[in-house]
Amino acid sequence: MRATERSFARRIDLTSLQLFVAVCELGSIGRAAEREFIAASAVSKRLSDLEATLETPLLYRHTRGVDLTPAGQSLLHHARSVLFSLEKMQAELSEYADGVRGHVRIHANISAIVQFLPEDLGAFSAEHPQVKIDLEEHLSTEILRAVQEGAADLGICHAAAGVEAHALQALAYRHDELVLIVPRGHALARHRTVAFEDTLDFDHVGLHTNSSIYLAMREAAAAAGRTIRLRIHVTGLDAMCRMIHNKLGIGVMPRRAFELMHGVGDLESVSLSDAWARREIRLVARDFSTLPLTARLLVDHLRERAEAVEPQPAQAAPNKITA
Repeated sequence: MRATERSFARRIDLTSLQLFVAVCELGSIGRAAEREFIAASAVSKRLSDLEATLETPLLYRHTRGVDLTPAGQSLLHHARSVLFSLEKMQAELSEYADGVRGHVRIHANISAIVQFLPEDLGAFSAEHPQVKIDLEEHLSTEILRAVQEGAADLGICHAAAGVEAHALQALAYRHDELVLIVPRGHALARHRTVAFEDTLDFDHVGLHTNSSIYLAMREAAAAAGRTIRLRIHVTGLDAMCRMIHNKLGIGVMPRRAFELMHGVGDLESVSLSDAWARREIRLVARDFSTLPLTARLLVDHLRERAEAVEPQPAQAAPNKITA
């Protein structure tokens, strides 16, 4: 940092920046003074000093309040960014004071939660016992929206979910394979592999209509000029297995999830020949480089665990997800 830059940083008063933002948000020095519990004359003096420091007018003052000059609009953008960073720093440091070294908010879809996250998060917690992890199950479309809006630090889902998700970054995590689940002795059970189109003559038990699995099934059926004979909707994979066991239909779910739920009914799995049955689960963030340290540690851990099982091709930078 050059000497002039250091001098500028020292001359900027954070309290004055906060008051400037308050005036801009409320459009009035008087209303800002009331909200911040400070005299209007003191607010006006701080704004004048700020303009003198920056050597440019920031506000047009008139009887109805104030308007921003072009320089004021630029300062407002940067001031909000600085104050947001300070709030984020305070929140992270307060966790250290409370004995918690970090807090990561994760939204993941059911496929990731059932198949991979129990072991992967368990291993991370064993290495970092003072990191708090909040994990919530959501549909892939909801996960992308939560990450974009800042409700989650990290999303884990099938990034191909059909949703408007601009300016998000994605990293490879795991792969899974969808298979057909049928009751033992079903007409399709004698096949090692079937095309999804060949299952459309039978009743289906399906997940939520906005789940990535159901959306893929619906698109495949539409491409074949058919519809799915959906008899029952369920919200969980174990419920799907119980319904199929009781011969209420057949269903599609991840192979590893089915294998982990062995014993939930007298069922068999049949491979699907369709290309869409092989899927990639990704880690999603607004910007991986700006995640808190604990979240970046978790991302590295998840990718290392995945690499040990599923070697990934070299990836120089996160992919952008766009709709």
